[in-house]
Amino acid sequence: MTFQEQIRQGIPAELPQPKPYDTSINHAPKRKGILGEEEKKLALKNALRYFDSEFHAELLPEFRAELEQYGRIYMYRFRPDYEMKARPVSEYPGKSGQAKAIMLMIQNNLDYAVAQHPHELITYGGNGAVFSNWAQYLLTMKYLSEMSDEQTLVMYSGHPMGLFPSHKDAPRVVVTNGMVIPNYSKPDDWEKFNALGVSQYGQMTAGSYMYIGPQGIVHGTTITVLNAFRKIKKEPKGGLFVTSGLGGMSGAQPKAGTIAGCVTVCAEVNPKITKIRHDQKWVNEIYDNLDELTERVRKAQQQKETVSLAYLGNIVEVWEKFDQEGVRIDIGSDQTSLHNPWAGGYYPAGQSFEESNAMMAENPELFKEKVQESLRRHAETINKHTAKGTYFFDYGNAFLLEASRAGADVMAEHPSLGREFRYPSYVQDIMGPMCFDYGFGPFRWVCASGKPEDLQKTDEIACRVLEEIQQHSPEEIQQQMKDNIQWIKGAQENNLVVGSQARILYADAEGRMKIAEAFNKAIKNGEIGPVVLGRDHHDVSGTDSPYRETSNIYDGSRFTADMAIHNVIGDSFRGATWVSIHNGGGVGWGEVINGGFGMLLDGSDDADRRLKSMLFWDVNNGISRRSWARNEGAIFAIKRAMEAEPNLKVTLPNFVDENLLS
Repeated sequence: MTFQEQIRQGIPAELPQPKPYDTSINHAPKRKGILGEEEKKLALKNALRYFDSEFHAELLPEFRAELEQYGRIYMYRFRPDYEMKARPVSEYPGKSGQAKAIMLMIQNNLDYAVAQHPHELITYGGNGAVFSNWAQYLLTMKYLSEMSDEQTLVMYSGHPMGLFPSHKDAPRVVVTNGMVIPNYSKPDDWEKFNALGVSQYGQMTAGSYMYIGPQGIVHGTTITVLNAFRKIKKEPKGGLFVTSGLGGMSGAQPKAGTIAGCVTVCAEVNPKITKIRHDQKWVNEIYDNLDELTERVRKAQQQKETVSLAYLGNIVEVWEKFDQEGVRIDIGSDQTSLHNPWAGGYYPAGQSFEESNAMMAENPELFKEKVQESLRRHAETINKHTAKGTYFFDYGNAFLLEASRAGADVMAEHPSLGREFRYPSYVQDIMGPMCFDYGFGPFRWVCASGKPEDLQKTDEIACRVLEEIQQHSPEEIQQQMKDNIQWIKGAQENNLVVGSQARILYADAEGRMKIAEAFNKAIKNGEIGPVVLGRDHHDVSGTDSPYRETSNIYDGSRFTADMAIHNVIGDSFRGATWVSIHNGGGVGWGEVINGGFGMLLDGSDDADRRLKSMLFWDVNNGISRRSWARNEGAIFAIKRAMEAEPNLKVTLPNFVDENLLS
């Protein structure tokens, strides 16, 4: 069968042969057994309902074995035989160009070079899934190959509910992930619902088909590192940045450190992931000996090198060793997946990678104790460094939250509302006041032709647009404009592409609309092929996350999720090609609600109309909320937006004299 025929067939009419477990692939750790006997039967019934009853007797023991061995039913037998990668959009079967673009993005999320655990359909973060099993993937791709531009595919936490009559301006796909009743949003609730096959953790851009590899976070990480050095009034050259995690999103850190110009040390316990990042040239050198690492860091600091060093081992050991040896750390953070601390998101010090994987499945209570013990030790050694002048920030991965729950010394001596922890979130100190309040966030695009030359042309177009905008930009956002122009000019030489021909660029509403408009015009003129627009959920408007995206909201509303819900509803009727809303992305199940979109630019007048309507809302929705919280940068930005668009009228806050309240 051809690739197109395999896509169209969906779930095969005849059972494919079982596939061997490929040990060369990075696999998800075994999930803890959380289902009772009746619940296991229910999980099996739920899995078998995808298949004709004549196959149940053969599949039942196989699915039961997967559930016992891995804690989930992945349906490995049904993994496609074709290579999993984003193909040129023209190679996908179907009636709808928009649907073909979505197929491209789904396959990009599962590309072996992109996905963290590709055979388990997990893109990043340890549990950020595109689908829960391979039947869902096959059925979804079949639906997309059949749908017209007057239908909408409804995705129910990985499960394709089906095609529904719609209209051409409606989203082609509506995605929800993990949208459970609030009282059932604890980590064990996720474990149970996921094992039953009824809900999944979509992370941020995994389950919304908009992940573009670690590049997706490189730009934001670069901005963060640059501004962290600016905060301590030090040049990055010769400065030391210490952090951990080389997996999906965290893998961007050493590349970002290199672009910023500092020395980066990033610890990772997984040898396969470490090798992948080294092979991809996202990290320069690997060390597994702390003495050798220490010597190499000292040399790099003295010679003011720009270099990224991976330590194959536990980050706690690095912080402790550098304290003992007197190595000065200028800025520090952590980007392990602490939203998922008990199932592979964080590996405790004092145990091997293999020992931890076995313990989390076989003795989860002891594993939890080890993780919390390690977090206390981790925080203790960070505190020693900050006492010597290190600037440490929480990277929005729930490090401080989980450390506090473990009893670590991370609480502020004099806490205030929104500033409960000893250390700030990077959003509180950097991304919030410097970027999000002004409307700057991670705008993305993917060249659906798959041609590197198209990506280069879009880089050039985006740079030209930004330079034109900069000429009339107010002083308040000149630094942001300069950083973004510098980024896009260096994008090609920094080898950022992993998977699809994609780019990320921080831009405000004006920048996003004008860049998108220029792309659409270039497509219409035949200069480039179609382009898929999107963004990280980690943005101005899409995410309500009290310990990350909205951590610099101090009016008491940071625990509300109205903005994320408004965002996805508004995007859906303003022309997005697909929309998504998730529970749990980035910082943990029950800790955040986040939404995103995808939009196909095909050179049409319809695309031009939609992009202007949707992108304006997608950004200014969040600026208006941030301005109401009395964030001064956002008040400036929303006033400027109202001047540019007469139909925009936003309620502005009045300030109260603090003396009246004392």
